[in-house]
Amino acid sequence: MKYEGERSLENNKVLLSIENHVGVITLNRPEAANSLDLQMAKELMEVAIFCSESESIRTVVITGAGNKFSVGGDLKSFAQEGDEISSHLKSVTFYLHQAISLFARMNKPIIGAINGVAAGAGMSLACACDLVYASEKSKFVMAYNKIGLTPDGSGSYFLPRLVGMRRALELMYTNRQLTADEACEWGIVNQVVSDEKLMEVVLSIAEQLAKGPMNAYGATKKLFYHSLQETLESQMSKESLLLATRASSKEGKEGISAFLEKREANFLE
Repeated sequence: MKYEGERSLENNKVLLSIENHVGVITLNRPEAANSLDLQMAKELMEVAIFCSESESIRTVVITGAGNKFSVGGDLKSFAQEGDEISSHLKSVTFYLHQAISLFARMNKPIIGAINGVAAGAGMSLACACDLVYASEKSKFVMAYNKIGLTPDGSGSYFLPRLVGMRRALELMYTNRQLTADEACEWGIVNQVVSDEKLMEVVLSIAEQLAKGPMNAYGATKKLFYHSLQETLESQMSKESLLLATRASSKEGKEGISAFLEKREANFLE
């Protein structure tokens, strides 16, 4: 797979295009509601590796082709594995989980543009994004327990942190479907946008973030994600060390100078 500048990938299950330092990932199986099979999981991991390493990408957006974000795992392809379904799912989740880990650990912000139904692993993937914007037509449902399965794709990690344990278990046990507005009220979505304006709004935010202090974003993300594993004092110790490091960094020096000189900081040089 080659990724060159602003060239879009074609004839793949996961597309990537780059423009204005924003990498736009598109889940590209609209004929199958962007359901995740083994090949898509592999391609998503490959794209995640590229996005995390590329110097031309400073913000990442993920969306779905067609009128759905993703309905989760491709159950039809899984069932075709017969007695090998367990080993097959270990392969699928290996690639999916590597991709999500890369998205979560990279310094670059990742924004979900949820353009329709996000179910199962699709909802888990949305929950793993740093920021989430949803079209007014989007729906969110975990779906796993309904078919006797348990969550994957980081759903059991991020969902309780976003909505609390009681609500997370309610979504799992009852298979309750949330509208875009409900998902926003529950803290899963940052903002609900009209369908025709979704990508315009998301790309505007993505391009704004791409001009920002990418390494500071990454350090902030790490602080927030680790905070629930720390005591108050150990977390403040991490805050102190990171703040001191950031103040002496190239980004920190530029930010402070720009503030004192009453000008816009330039983090792109």
